[in-house]
Amino acid sequence: MSKIALFGAAGAIGNSIAATLAALGLPYRVVGRSEANLRRAFGADPLAEIVTWNPDCPASVEAAARGIDTLIYLVGVDYTRFDLHPELMRKTLAGAVSAGVRNIIMIGTVYPYGVPQSLPVREDHPRQPHTFKGRMRKAQEDLLMQAHAEGRIHAAVLRLPDFYGPGVEASLLHGAIRAAVHGGAADMVGPLDRAHEFVFVPDVGPVVARLINTPEAFGKVWHLAGAGVTTQRELIAELERQTGRKLKTRVAGKTMLRLVGLFNPFMREMVEMHYLLTRPVIMDDSALHELIGPIKKTPYAEGIRACLSGVS
Repeated sequence: MSKIALFGAAGAIGNSIAATLAALGLPYRVVGRSEANLRRAFGADPLAEIVTWNPDCPASVEAAARGIDTLIYLVGVDYTRFDLHPELMRKTLAGAVSAGVRNIIMIGTVYPYGVPQSLPVREDHPRQPHTFKGRMRKAQEDLLMQAHAEGRIHAAVLRLPDFYGPGVEASLLHGAIRAAVHGGAADMVGPLDRAHEFVFVPDVGPVVARLINTPEAFGKVWHLAGAGVTTQRELIAELERQTGRKLKTRVAGKTMLRLVGLFNPFMREMVEMHYLLTRPVIMDDSALHELIGPIKKTPYAEGIRACLSGVS
């Protein structure tokens, strides 16, 4: 019987965690709104138990969590509806506690920090979000850690930077990777020459699997940094080196995002988060290394090679 559940499993990080659990021979439950999407992603794995839920229905949340020891929280919302994050967390916590779930690990972001006051950013850096999305993510984290402090559930947060990987469309690098294979111009968000970091999605699953079995992880926030500091320009150069041809780019800065946002709600929502490209949050994950030991991080050149091979 499944003892680990991935709530919001159908995204890139969920697939990485599921692949790790499957490689370890561990049964797991995948929970999402769409049975079709879950079957498309996990239907071929006999270890995957597919369960649908309606997070607006308390009985549905509790049923989806029943029999589970550890819940991995990956629930996403539309980029224009970050106001839903706290309420979804509140409902999930209530259902999980009622179902007897012991542990919950939330995959988080750097949004709650706001503009970094120092670099690299450790877990004790002040959380002072100046954006709406950052405030909603902070509220989500606060609900989770309050539940831990009250003894209702054991909770932990794993914060990730921007990510990339084979087939990962929700990445700053996705357009460049596709253009490198198929030609044409890559639509990117700049500036391209500022320091940045990316985590390779397949590297996330093994870390989460180790946290599940580390009691000391709970009650705290942890960072998983990327494979070192780079720039989008450097990764474009790596794409060019591996494909042997020049990559054309169309780069949108903050002003262009505002203009395009007049017609495109997603681009409009990116404006407030543009500071992450000019004042990036570079993470210090030394505490995580001390907790679980050495962490495999795929070098950017190897990750880019895998991404190019994965383009259809």
